[in-house]
Amino acid sequence: MHNHPSGDPTPSRADIQMTQQIIAVAQPLGVSVHDHIIVGKDGHSSLKGLKLI
Repeated sequence: MHNHPSGDPTPSRADIQMTQQIIAVAQPLGVSVHDHIIVGKDGHSSLKGLKLI
């Protein structure tokens, strides 16, 4: 989870790539990443809900 100070919770390309990298590193350790939430003044976004992970 993190915030976007701009207020727009839309995931950036960097947000998506970073999440995919975290998932790839965590998997061999037996750690599951369930979601990545981005919060902004205009609401929130879920990468899982958007089917980006």
